[in-house]
Amino acid sequence: MIDIAIRNTHSSVVTTYVNTDGTYSALDNDGNSVTLDQSLITAEVNRLQAIYDNNQYQRDRNYAPTGDQLDMLWHSIDAGEFGDTAKQSEFYTANKAVKDANPKP
Repeated sequence: MIDIAIRNTHSSVVTTYVNTDGTYSALDNDGNSVTLDQSLITAEVNRLQAIYDNNQYQRDRNYAPTGDQLDMLWHSIDAGEFGDTAKQSEFYTANKAVKDANPKP
C-alpha cells in the first residue's frame, strides 16, 4: 500500500524500493532520486486504508463461481421462473443468501 501511496502523491516516481533500514526510496524515469514527503505518504496510506476497511463487506461475500451462477440462471429461465416465481429459483436464493449474510454497512 505504501508503494501506491508514494506513486499517488509523487507523480514523477516510476520505481520504489525499500532500503536496508526499512525506509522507502524512489526514482524518476531518468533514474534520479525523488525526495519523498512522508506526511503526504502517511495521509495517503490512511486514506487508502480507510477505503479498504470500508469495503470489507465486499471481500466477505462468497458468491458461487460465475459459471455456476450462469448455470443456475439458465435452469431458472428454462424452468420458466419469471416474475414472482423467480424469487424461488436457486439462482435468486443462492445470491440473496450471500447478500443477506454480508449487508452493506
